[in-house]
Amino acid sequence: MSLINKMLQDLDARGGGAASAVQQADVKSVPAGERDRRPLVVGGAAAGVLVLAAGGWFGWQYWQSHRAPMGPVPTVQGNRIPDRPRFQEPPAAAKAITPATAPLHADAPSSTAAAQEVVVTEASAAPSTAPATKRVAANPAKAARSADSEEGSTVDMPAMVAARKAARAKAAPSAAPVDGVVLRELTPKQASENSYRRALVALQEGRVSAALADLDKAVELDPRNDAARQTYVSLLLENRRTDDAIRQLRLALGIEPRQPGLAMVLARLQLEKGGPALDTLLKTLPYATANADYQAFLAGVLQRDQRHAEAAQHYRDALAISPSNAIWWMGLGISLQADQHLPEAREAYTRARGNAGLTPELKAFVDKKIEQLSR
Repeated sequence: MSLINKMLQDLDARGGGAASAVQQADVKSVPAGERDRRPLVVGGAAAGVLVLAAGGWFGWQYWQSHRAPMGPVPTVQGNRIPDRPRFQEPPAAAKAITPATAPLHADAPSSTAAAQEVVVTEASAAPSTAPATKRVAANPAKAARSADSEEGSTVDMPAMVAARKAARAKAAPSAAPVDGVVLRELTPKQASENSYRRALVALQEGRVSAALADLDKAVELDPRNDAARQTYVSLLLENRRTDDAIRQLRLALGIEPRQPGLAMVLARLQLEKGGPALDTLLKTLPYATANADYQAFLAGVLQRDQRHAEAAQHYRDALAISPSNAIWWMGLGISLQADQHLPEAREAYTRARGNAGLTPELKAFVDKKIEQLSR
């Protein structure tokens, strides 16, 4: 404390009283106007806030007065279907209504519609019901039919749907158009013919395996396709598939025995295999009585089985059709000689020598027989 006092004293002594007087003269007081400026600023800010609040309030009132009025809140009625029997006869009175006696009101079918869907009603929609009432009343018969249809819509709906589907299926065409092209189902005969033509094209291109497959399909689709069958058998024989060829020939003759040509081919193959060639020829004989080649071939098979009398008869039948065949005359002579008809055999050999068609070896054989029977 003494130190501070001492310092004060030193200062006072150093400045002196004149300096102190000058400093007192320089001190000035704040004007009164400057002391009252702060309340003015606060009051101005408060006035601005009030102006902004008043403007916002008036703007909100103006917007509320010019906004579109809101309609009444729609009410949703219950959509519960009322309890009623599954089948309900339409009221007889509704069917008896006519335009002249009882006009139909617009709210008549509305009860059924209200039971099936949610109806939103508005108070402002009342004027729009009048035109609807007028339209319904203008055509009461149509409205009655629609009411009947709505009333009967609950009658056995699954049965009605099934009946409609059956009717559409019955009325639908057998072939539906695809991209404007009507596709028709081919008959087995047409499909077989198409497969046969593909086989011919494959043969021309050298595709033997594809041709065999198409031919097999052709005869499977139509077993009576003779052209396909014959081509198939020929191609099988060319490829040394004898067993398959025999099977195809037997199938063909089983379907249609009136094919002497196929019977002769089958008999030849059976002779090579030791099969029943004679039985095959005898089955088809009734359809080949006028076929000289068939008669002569059957005679040769009979001659091979040592049945010379029958062979001679079939040789005569063949020569009756084609008398200038030297081979057949020679065959007749062999069977007649074996059956001890020597003069007739010699004559048959002579007729064979007089016709063309014998090879040098066969001519030598015939000359030897003639010389033998002339002794």
